[in-house]
Amino acid sequence: MGWHKNLTEKTLKSFGISNYWALWFAFVKGCIIGGAIVYYSL
Repeated sequence: MGWHKNLTEKTLKSFGISNYWALWFAFVKGCIIGGAIVYYSL
């Protein structure tokens, strides 16, 4: 798990993104992917 945390921190720092914005990005991405799954499975 340590390598994943280091990679995440390094990536966020290189893009200049805070943890707060990374959480929002993950939420929005999940909503989009989840919506696509529901839309195409029905």
